[in-house]
This record gives sequence, C-alpha cells and structure tokens, in this order.
Amino acid sequence: SAQQAEPATPATCGTFQTSGIFQDNKLQVQFLLYTPRNPTCGQAIHINQSGSIERSMFNSSLETKIIIHGFRVLGTKPSWTENLVEALLGAGAANVVLVDWVSGSTAKYSQSVENVPKLSSLLVALIKRFLDLGSTLESLHLIGVSLGAHVAGSIGEHFGGQIGWITGLDPAAYQFTRTHPEDRLDSGDALFVDAVHTDTDNFGIRIPVGHIDYFINGGRDQPGCPSLTNLYQYLICDHMRSVAVFISAVRGKCSFVGFPCSTYKEFQEGLCVDCETPKLSSCPRLGRKDGLIIPGEFEFQNFISNSQNYTSTVGYKTQEPPKEIQLFLLTTPEEPYCTHHILLEFTLSKPKAISITMEIQLYSADSSRSSKTKITIPKETLEGRGLAAHGTRLCLLDKVQIRVLTKSGFWRRGPEFTG
Repeated sequence: SAQQAEPATPATCGTFQTSGIFQDNKLQVQFLLYTPRNPTCGQAIHINQSGSIERSMFNSSLETKIIIHGFRVLGTKPSWTENLVEALLGAGAANVVLVDWVSGSTAKYSQSVENVPKLSSLLVALIKRFLDLGSTLESLHLIGVSLGAHVAGSIGEHFGGQIGWITGLDPAAYQFTRTHPEDRLDSGDALFVDAVHTDTDNFGIRIPVGHIDYFINGGRDQPGCPSLTNLYQYLICDHMRSVAVFISAVRGKCSFVGFPCSTYKEFQEGLCVDCETPKLSSCPRLGRKDGLIIPGEFEFQNFISNSQNYTSTVGYKTQEPPKEIQLFLLTTPEEPYCTHHILLEFTLSKPKAISITMEIQLYSADSSRSSKTKITIPKETLEGRGLAAHGTRLCLLDKVQIRVLTKSGFWRRGPEFTG
C-alpha cells in the first residue's frame, strides 16, 4: 500500500511579535508549534484558517504542552522560550505550542489583565480544534508563567477541570491574590495543578493555588539574584527564577524534591525531613506529576513521563486529590540550581543556662563551593537542628566550620560548650 507522505519541515519559521510602551498594544495572538520533527523552527498555526492545523506537524497521538508567557514590561520576546521548548521536547515526544501574545501584554498591566479572558477564549478554540483531531483533555499540559498562569486557570475552568495538568510558574499576585478562586489559577482547574513560587514578596502570589505548591527557598529572595545596582534584574530575577528552576527540572539535571511543611521556618530548622505524611506517600519532585497519595483512600499516582496520562489506581476510594499542600526546597545560587539537602544536628554534652546559636559552614573539595546554615539550641535543652543546601553530596564534604554567634552580633569568643 502507498505510504502517506509526511508534510515537509516548515518553509519559514515563525517569529515573535515585538511591542512597545507607546504602542496601541491591542491583543494579537499567534501560536507557534514545535514538534520532534521541527524542534527549533516554530510553525505558525491558525484557528481561523481551514486546514492550517491539519497540514501542520501537529500529532494528536502525542501529549500537547502549551506555554503561556506573562506581562512583558518592555514588549520583547521572553528570553527563556527556546530553552523551555528544548527542555520539553528533550524530555519526550510532544507537541509544544508557544503562545505569543506580546502585543496585548505590554505597557499597562491592567490592560493586560483585561486581555486574559480574550486570550483564554482563543486558546479554548485552539484546544477544541486539537480535540476534533483526536487529542484528549487528559493529554494536555498548560504551562503558564506569571499572568499566563491565570490564563491557564481560566482555560481549565472552561473545560470543567478535566485538563490533565496545569503548571503555574510564579503566578502573578497583583489583582489576583484576593480574587475568588474561579477568577485565578486554583486546584479545580485541572486534574492536577502544581505551582512554583519564587517571588511571593513582590510579583508572585503568596497563597497556595494548586494541589501542590513548591516554595523555592521559601518562595522569596532567591540566592544569586543581583543587588539593587541592577534595578531591572533585581526586580525580575526572583520572579523569573521559577522558570529557570522548572527548565532545569524538566531537563532532569537533578531531582528537585519538595518537602511538606507548615512553614519555611520549621523547614529551615530541620523539622520537616520526613516525606511520609497522611496526604503524601513520598515527597513530590518538581516537573513530575506524582506523589499525591492518601494511604488507604485515594491514589493519584502518575509517574509522568511525556507519554503517560492520568491514571487512578483500581482498589482505592476515588475522591478529590489533596490540595494546597505546601512544599519547600532549597537551591544553589547558579544554574542548574541543583542542591543536596543536608540535615545538621548538634547535641550538647549537657544543657546550658543560655541559648546557643552557631553558624555551620560546609566546604566541599572544590573550595568555591560552600554553604551556611544556623543552628540554635534553646537554653536548658540539648539538641539543635538546621537544614543546609549544598551543591555536592555529603560524602564529598571537605570541611565543616563552626562559629558561635554572640548576642552582640559580632564573631567574638562565645560560651564554651562541648557536644
């Protein structure tokens, strides 16, 4: 039988729009499709042109990842798009759709927020075309950055929460923190919703919005971000760290394990290192859709590779998966941000009448790698704990240095103790 001819690689590669502060900024949207057959050349597809998607590289038997950027202060293409597309295609065969709405997301933030429903309706129409061609809602993964996370939530709301997976990368805070869950990203928008928080004291939303929420380094003040001397980078660095860490996680550079804990302070104090909880069977890993298991009641188990869909294990009572689980993890200051969490404990030989605070600095054989943490032992107690993030494994540590912090705040001779 005659073999069906495959469409050729796109003759031209789609290019991102540019906008400006003084331009009209009317919403204009284009969809750029990347697949294993055109991984670096985005093919423009259109919902209002007959046969556009049918003639494209789109393959309905693959998962479909839709990337939605957020507010663009300067009206330029986001610098991270190629890296994210490359990471997603490197993780497994998929359709990757990059949504370009730079014109419509620049200059006035309030106007960009007003464009969210319009953009959402266009994406709903695109997804319906994909469904007509044989795709399933479960095979969709929406990845929204900042304001784009709430666009993803709006789309998920339209489809009754039946989309397979939504990831929000530092979902935008302004005009969304105090709104009703239906008006922002929330756990009801997909079968699985996860969010990554890196700037909760500025541009990013501080409340949990998914089934699980990763608060990287507590969700604020990311290590390695510049000081006020570079104002724009200072303002945007924490916010965009969510994207950089997610890309590193998708590439599989290391496992970004999230530990469930009530507060970041308790996590730093080493009080939340056990992954066995009533709601989780194991600590979830960023970039994967697994770990949400309520023992004996519900199993939401999906060790996601890019070719697997949502599954619910037979023999368990099906119910809504747990939501708003706060997970904490640490990273290093530089790419790929991989770290090893090391629990440090100090036990005194005998209790003291004053509290003792010590700074522990870890050094690995590579002298450029060091990390610090503090341990406080309250008065009349014996033990103190603290969590350190180090770029190399515990067995490769070269030196551990202990300093005692006095009440004056300067490193002087502190109380004598043994342990």
